[in-house]
Amino acid sequence: MIVTRFAPSPTGALHLGHAFSAVIAHDRARAEGGRFLLRIEDLDQSRCRREFGDGIIDDLAWLGLDQDPPVLVQSQRGEHYLAALDRLRGAGLAYPCFCTRSDIAAALAAPHGPGAAHYPGICRGLADDPERRERAPHSWRLDAGRALDIAGLPRWTEDDGSEFATTRHDFDDVILARKDAPAAYHLACVVDDAASGVTLVVRGADLRASTPIQRLLQVLLALPEPRYLHHPLVTHADGRRLAKRDLAPTLAAIRASGVDGPDFAEQLRAGFLPGDFRVADA
Repeated sequence: MIVTRFAPSPTGALHLGHAFSAVIAHDRARAEGGRFLLRIEDLDQSRCRREFGDGIIDDLAWLGLDQDPPVLVQSQRGEHYLAALDRLRGAGLAYPCFCTRSDIAAALAAPHGPGAAHYPGICRGLADDPERRERAPHSWRLDAGRALDIAGLPRWTEDDGSEFATTRHDFDDVILARKDAPAAYHLACVVDDAASGVTLVVRGADLRASTPIQRLLQVLLALPEPRYLHHPLVTHADGRRLAKRDLAPTLAAIRASGVDGPDFAEQLRAGFLPGDFRVADA
């Protein structure tokens, strides 16, 4: 059975791009008698607000998109992320990182430092120091090189059957758990997709670059491999993608203007967008 999910972060009101993605995920599941799930990605407690989480529920109901229970809330699943992190640490695939953003920026700007935007490996290879970990804030990073030596280069399959390969340059020592949270995006995403039985990950084409590292984590943690549907993005007329910080039109404002939600969803299905917005691949 096909299972899709819509996984917004409650850091602001949903906008037109969210509605476009939710409609695709909902319709793809319902077309085959599958399940459409909602996940609230609220691990960043400094930015997430309960009212935005409530607004997500209201917006989906207004659009006529019924999700199947239960709603998964990431802030309630810390023990599951810690268990996955422990597996990676136990295999020698994760290391503590004490770097600040300024430390990383300085290393990347150094005359003989790496020229790419990848983490420069400042803390990789440090001898483990439990006392330092006890007193100093730190994140946990994946040792991507070692992980690839063990798991090999992963591949993935899109919903249309197209196959994607990866190269070592697609991988970085990503943060698995932040200093202030039990998990970061990539680890929480793969753990939750597996726990919910997601078989098709529907998301914007701008997140296609996240797929290699998530596929690697799935292999390392022996998690099921879903298929992926990276859909085009809703953008402004000049090609800029919609963002909460960019004052993109919110669904709450569209709803307040008297627009009928199911009719609006039908317009999105037909490819008709309000104003000067358009659909474009990333």
